[in-house]
Amino acid sequence: MDQNYSVENKFNKLIIIVSILIPVVVALLFTVKLKDYGINVEPLSFLPPIYATINGFTALFLILGVMAIKKGNRKTHERFMKSAIMLSVLFLVMYVAYHMTSDSTPYGGEGAIRYVYFFILLSHILLSIAVIPLVLITYVKALAERFDKHKKIAKITFPIWLYVAITGVVVYLMIAPYYVS
Repeated sequence: MDQNYSVENKFNKLIIIVSILIPVVVALLFTVKLKDYGINVEPLSFLPPIYATINGFTALFLILGVMAIKKGNRKTHERFMKSAIMLSVLFLVMYVAYHMTSDSTPYGGEGAIRYVYFFILLSHILLSIAVIPLVLITYVKALAERFDKHKKIAKITFPIWLYVAITGVVVYLMIAPYYVS
């Protein structure tokens, strides 16, 4: 058996588990409020602009990573992609921490912009779930040095991940005026 195929195979079950576990755990933690368990923690209301900025940097790193690989600079591409993954994980941790310490902010916009907001929010949420296995599969293909397959799946992963990162910033900008200080 090809050693690279073995590397891929080793990660397949883990990708499935992580791809299911992350959305389930996030959904569960989203409903947990630390104050309901007697844990007196100040709301982490300073986090949304930070994690929105992280989403912005993720989008930037994705674009720079694609530009690097198009120029043939594999090492720079790898660094940008690993950084984008790390930023996405950091975003997720901050997002969950914020929602465990703070009440959700209702969107206050009215009229057509309200429908635009909820369309962007819903597509952002759904695609953020879908992008988890795509990112992991794409990364494992690179780890296994199966660059033909990596490139093929990356053409699907990149635009979805970029959309999720950009819409994360857009959602924040649209809801920011309604945050309670």
